[in-house]
Amino acid sequence: MRAFFIILLGGFLLLLGPVQSSQAAMDYAKQALIEADFSERDLRGVTFNLTNLRGANLSGSDLQGASMYGAKLEDSDLSNTNLREATLDSAVLDGTDLTNAVLEDAFAFNTRFKNVKITGADFTNVPVRGDVLDNLCAAAEGVNPITGRTTKETLGCY
Repeated sequence: MRAFFIILLGGFLLLLGPVQSSQAAMDYAKQALIEADFSERDLRGVTFNLTNLRGANLSGSDLQGASMYGAKLEDSDLSNTNLREATLDSAVLDGTDLTNAVLEDAFAFNTRFKNVKITGADFTNVPVRGDVLDNLCAAAEGVNPITGRTTKETLGCY
């Protein structure tokens, strides 16, 4: 949807042409983006719902508030990403690299985490199922370089 700016200047009404918001989030829902390179990008609020991102490189990207519901992220690189407040519910993370990622306040209750690298990842306030938590705790190690929290601490591993 395009926005028009109307300006009232000295009693004259000016209508400026269509303006696209530079902050508009992209929608990549239901696409096949296998081995795509989204590294080091500003992807805040982007939609990747039900998208196939197998082997994609998203390392170093800002994915805060992104929606990745049901995304296939097998063997993808999400290292050093900002995933704060992202929706990862029902996503498949098998062989995914989450090294030093910040997932604080992300939603991942039905997310499949299998053979993931989580060294230094911050899972503060991320709801996950009990069986998934057991597997993540077994692999948890390291300290997140951004938040200074240990992965075990953020998962609530005891």
